Amino acid sequence: MILSGRGVTAVLGPTNTGKTHYAIERMVAHDSGVIGLPLRLLAREVYTRLVEKVGHHNVALITGEEKISPHRARYSVCTVEAMPRETTASFVAIDEVQLAGDLERGHIFTDRLLHLRGRGETLLLGAATMRPILEHLLPGITVVERPRMSQLLYAGSKKITRLPNRSAIVAFSADEVYAIAELIRRQRGGAAVVLGALSPRTRNAQVALYQEGDVDYLVATDAIGMGLNLDVDHVAFAQDRKFDGYQYRNLNPAELAQVAGRAGRHVRDGSFGVTGRVDPFEDELVHRIESHEFDPVRVLQWRSKALDFSSLKALKMSLEAAPAVSGLARALPAVDQQALEHLARYPEVADVATTAERVEKLWEACALPDYRRITPAQHADLISTIYADLVRDGRVNEDFMAEQVRRADHTDGEIDTLSARIAQIRTWTYVSNRPGWLADPTHWQEKTREIEDRLSDALHERLTKRFVDRRTSVLMKRLRENAMLEAEISVNGDVFVEGHHVGQLTGFRFTLAAGEGADAKAVQGAAQKALALEFEARAARLYAAGNGDLALSSDGLVRWLGDPVARLTASDHVMRPRVILLADEQLQANAREHVLARIERFVNHHISTVLKPLDDISRAEDLEGLAKGLAFQLVENLGVLFRRDVADEVKSLDQESRASIRKYGVRFGAYHIFLPALLKPAPAELITLLWALKNDGLDKPGYGELIPMLAAGRTSVVADPSFERTFYKLAGFRYLGKRAVRIDILERLADLIRPLLQWAPGTTPRPDGAYDGRRFMATTSMLSILGATPDDMEEILKGLGYRADVVTAEEAASFLAGDDGATADAAAAAEAAPEQSEIDVATDALDEAPADAPAAQTPGEGAVAPAEAEDPAEPKPVLLWRPGTRQDNQRAGGRHQGDQRRGGQRHGERHGKADGREGGRKSGGPARGKAQDGKPGGQRKERQDRHDRGGKFEGRPPRKEKPLDPDSPFAKLAALKEQLKK
Repeated sequence: MILSGRGVTAVLGPTNTGKTHYAIERMVAHDSGVIGLPLRLLAREVYTRLVEKVGHHNVALITGEEKISPHRARYSVCTVEAMPRETTASFVAIDEVQLAGDLERGHIFTDRLLHLRGRGETLLLGAATMRPILEHLLPGITVVERPRMSQLLYAGSKKITRLPNRSAIVAFSADEVYAIAELIRRQRGGAAVVLGALSPRTRNAQVALYQEGDVDYLVATDAIGMGLNLDVDHVAFAQDRKFDGYQYRNLNPAELAQVAGRAGRHVRDGSFGVTGRVDPFEDELVHRIESHEFDPVRVLQWRSKALDFSSLKALKMSLEAAPAVSGLARALPAVDQQALEHLARYPEVADVATTAERVEKLWEACALPDYRRITPAQHADLISTIYADLVRDGRVNEDFMAEQVRRADHTDGEIDTLSARIAQIRTWTYVSNRPGWLADPTHWQEKTREIEDRLSDALHERLTKRFVDRRTSVLMKRLRENAMLEAEISVNGDVFVEGHHVGQLTGFRFTLAAGEGADAKAVQGAAQKALALEFEARAARLYAAGNGDLALSSDGLVRWLGDPVARLTASDHVMRPRVILLADEQLQANAREHVLARIERFVNHHISTVLKPLDDISRAEDLEGLAKGLAFQLVENLGVLFRRDVADEVKSLDQESRASIRKYGVRFGAYHIFLPALLKPAPAELITLLWALKNDGLDKPGYGELIPMLAAGRTSVVADPSFERTFYKLAGFRYLGKRAVRIDILERLADLIRPLLQWAPGTTPRPDGAYDGRRFMATTSMLSILGATPDDMEEILKGLGYRADVVTAEEAASFLAGDDGATADAAAAAEAAPEQSEIDVATDALDEAPADAPAAQTPGEGAVAPAEAEDPAEPKPVLLWRPGTRQDNQRAGGRHQGDQRRGGQRHGERHGKADGREGGRKSGGPARGKAQDGKPGGQRKERQDRHDRGGKFEGRPPRKEKPLDPDSPFAKLAALKEQLKK
């Protein structure tokens, strides 16, 4: 092997030195030329540039899958594999000659740089690391080193989402590339994708997407390091390990520099760094990349071209020949040699490949590239089928080829599916371009190219749809050009810029539809041009809007035509919440003030209308003294007071003061002082909201849960102990043990109980539920209005301050059917009882009742002794209810149910030993010391002594008469009673 470098010039240097541009300029200076490039994609780029210079009729493009050959074309652009073995062209150039050291393709580059020469000039283009080996193999070669035109600097480690615009992120697997591109789409708007597995047309389209500024990020494999001219400012390595066809290994400094060198164009500096899970580069590695100092290439891959086709064995032996020149190393078996190894073991192939012509044809078939990246055995099977057709018919079976092409001719499916179909059609594109393999090669070249183009376009569309937010790509480009963008807003608030939906205008707030980052801010800035005028127009419309266009929702938001424009928050006065405007900064000056003033007017009007009784009494100027104080408390408690909490104030009110409050709709009930007009869903909902704003209760359990029950007309509900207790009161319910009862229903219950406690035995027929004039029994009418069971009724009455005496059913029946003496004695006791106003009779004991929570069960109240409860035959005891006293509550926790039960039995034993008056006491008489009829224990003892002496009951000293309220219905009843007595 005699090699010479005479007439050969090596133009060496790092990336961005203009080597390829120099080669193009030198080639057009000759009358003919051939240039070999490492990638079909790069060959397409150079072909386009040459066509612009000399016209398409003078330039041919020859690759393994594509052939454009104008008649008498003077210049040929080829992939290195497609370069001719010999040429008469005046000029020859081979780009990226450092690939001669690549384990997979290196032997092809080595063969071309050693043997292919131009008549006038030969250029070898590549990295400076090739200088020693080229000078060794090609004595007399002229070496020209070109410096990098811009500086390359290390920028350290950055998160993917914080990489600068015009960045290329490099990874070495399709899964990693897709994952990074998806992340960038979500965070920064989109990215172009470049992988070696993509078809050249798809890669071109993706590169154009980036080059034209539709996206600012490119995610790629190291394919971008092979001479692609990109406007990249920064290269970030998301991986630093790759599979080289034989093993996973770290990239060496020269390979890292080849990719990092894509950053910066011409005289514009570039930067490189790491991202993701890659550790920052060591200082030594950074220095070598920045200064382009790398270990020289010492060995080139080589495979003999002197092949012996006399037999399969001879061919295999010639392929395994060792180089005779130092600096060359026998290449590892490539795809074609691996296929030959498999096919040589196939009996059907070995039986056919018996002549030199057929062995050479087999080797030609083994050159079929493995675009599909399948196993060597599967690839060998396909070659075997093609070879059988070539040997038998001299042509590939077109029916077989038509079926294979038809299977690939579908543009549906996702990225992986389309990529697999492109790989398959590229195989048949290669077959159609092999001379002599098809009867009608032109037809199949056109058909396969058409299908590959359709699939490539579909793949580009899928990649763009998945990894690029097309909604913002045009906007970003126009913004970078500082163009005036056209913006418009639809009637439903959709904001469009340049016809693309960029966000939603709700009320006076604009929500950007894009993600985060600088692009999002730019789009928002473009949209503001349209929003500025829209905000002013909306402010004017809101200022002139009627109250019907505004609404206050239960979450405290004020809505205008359904859109939130303000929210309420607490202030010093519960009835006057503060209004916080929900608007962007673009609503300014007078427009903002007008909107806020209009919303405040609506809120005040809404509260004063829905809560008119409460608003009226809060503004009342005719109330004085205790009446004014009571009204103040009523407003502070949002319309409901427990009567026991203001018992002293109520007792101190004269009739004139009561009348002044009643005219504002206030009702003095037995248990509550309240405004009945507020016990409706709308006022109750607003009252609950105002309290929640004041007490930070919007998130408390139970908020808003009770209003639907009130709206449904429920008179009582099952109490949920997890709810905030105050919500029951605000919704108009009284929390009483297991149930909560509507306040007005409790007052109706008081109306049913009052005549039972005022009835005097012997005066009128016994009302239903009356017992002895001092106690009563629960009736079905009480249960009906409450919607409660007997057990619920027991809890409710205890919560209202009543206490129960327990008697057996026989004792109750005996008493109710009592003898005449008992009836007469009861009548005498009724005549001796003092006359009281109906309010006082109902409330004297209640004013001494315990707190609002259900009272603890006193001994014997509603319970049966454990031993007796086990007997299912025993009749259920009867509960006789009476107003409770302080003594009841003080003793409630210190006595056992059995004591009360036995106390009831002792009273039963005394039945019959006294007159009817005693009989009235025996069935309900509590243990010693317990209050009765709401009187202290001392009064009860005095009455007992008088009974023992044969006397009669005497009434308590008469109370001081109070002036009657002329507007009170009770006053009218009292006056009528006086007239009847006269």
